[in-house]
Amino acid sequence: MITGELKNKIDSLWDVFAAGGLVNPLDVIEQITYLMFIRDLDDTDNLRAKESAMLGLPFQSIFADEVTIGERKVNGKQLKWSVFKDYPAGQMYSVMQELVFPFIKNLDGNKDSAYSKYMDDAIFKLPTPLLLSKVVDALDDIYELMSKSDNKDARGDTYEYLLNKIAQSGLNGQFRTPRHIIKMMVELMAPTSDDVICDPACGTSGFLVASGEYLKENLKEEIFFNKQKKDHYMNHMFHGYDMDRTMLRIGAMNMMTHGVDHPFIEYRDSLSDQNQDKDKYSLILANPPFKGSLDNDTVSADLLKVCKTKKTELLFLALFLRMLRVGGRCACIVPDGVLFGSSKAHKDIRKELVESHRLQAVISMPSGVFKPYAGVSTAILIFTKTGHGGTDNVWFYDMKADGYSLDDKRTEIKENDIPDIIARFHNLDAEAERERTEQSFFVPKQEIVDNAYDLSINKYKKVEYVPVEYPSTEELITDLYELQMKISEGLDELNSLLGL
Repeated sequence: MITGELKNKIDSLWDVFAAGGLVNPLDVIEQITYLMFIRDLDDTDNLRAKESAMLGLPFQSIFADEVTIGERKVNGKQLKWSVFKDYPAGQMYSVMQELVFPFIKNLDGNKDSAYSKYMDDAIFKLPTPLLLSKVVDALDDIYELMSKSDNKDARGDTYEYLLNKIAQSGLNGQFRTPRHIIKMMVELMAPTSDDVICDPACGTSGFLVASGEYLKENLKEEIFFNKQKKDHYMNHMFHGYDMDRTMLRIGAMNMMTHGVDHPFIEYRDSLSDQNQDKDKYSLILANPPFKGSLDNDTVSADLLKVCKTKKTELLFLALFLRMLRVGGRCACIVPDGVLFGSSKAHKDIRKELVESHRLQAVISMPSGVFKPYAGVSTAILIFTKTGHGGTDNVWFYDMKADGYSLDDKRTEIKENDIPDIIARFHNLDAEAERERTEQSFFVPKQEIVDNAYDLSINKYKKVEYVPVEYPSTEELITDLYELQMKISEGLDELNSLLGL
């Protein structure tokens, strides 16, 4: 959580961009991302140089004595943040625009790598030397505060806070999933070192970053002390697709700044024939866009076979089932309409989940979770692809609080069901005796079938009515007469004081 002086510095940086003429939130985030990456390159290069010296190993700096940029050969040291930040504003701007930016765009010689794909059409957009100078100074101040912070993930929290400033919905009905909801879903699914993880509507790669952080925190030795597993983590584990190139660049850089060397993040319309993935992933985490309706001509034919509809939220569920390998797991956010919609397509996809696979949990979330972006009511579906059924009892949880107020301000509060949700989900055997009047309970498959596969919690939750005794009519009338008498006495006393 970003607070205090660090929060104020980031807010001030945002104001610097606005005053300098750059007001599009995506453009601002993109440019900050590039500059953070450039600064990190310098820090990382220095750190590796020190480590190599300590170990007596040879080291080749990326800022070698002579660096080729286009047809020019220049002194690599002037490309280092720690060097060019002290240049006069005009000179710094020229070095950044003509040398540093082309340098980072071509840093990876492999033109087929993920890095090259998302940096290929990157553009340096800061309009003036003065703006660049102010931003560089502000970022230095932010990094200094991060280095003094007790928060072990100050770097990640700072970046997440920056992303939170995209206070507008993106394309295709997208809006950012709150970080604590992402973290909850990752903890519910508990990724393993062998998982192949995908988010087919990845945006800024929040689910992929959180999965990587979970693995680093919980399976650090298993992954990073094993050459094969570390290679899998760095190069093969994380996959993300999106249709917004700006968001893709931000998402890919987000992964790199969180320590994943080569995430597979690329431009793709996941619902179209362009996406050929089938039986590929062991874990899908997603909050797909709820755009509404699509043109059938743009949707992959095999998805329409499972669920003939134009609604993206239903098509994405069919897509997840196709993309998962048998035994693969999914946790995804859906609008409430998916749970109880009465159309044939709604019923078909719910029937597919319940009858052909293993639907494990439905977690109903309050409508304020996505404010200020949207007030839509949503739920989390958790299921496993089996291809031959397996649904026995479905666990329902009625989340009433997520640790933040449910208004547009979303201020932190004490009430928070998330720790309880995680604890109960990982100990479902203890849930068997829970009553329908409690926040969580099981519902047998047959009852769901009998209710046309309705998955809304209100269909099964029982409300406990507490009898309330009210005064009799005679008592109420007597009280009214007494009140009337007191009013009359008060008026008489007031009249005598006024001499009326």
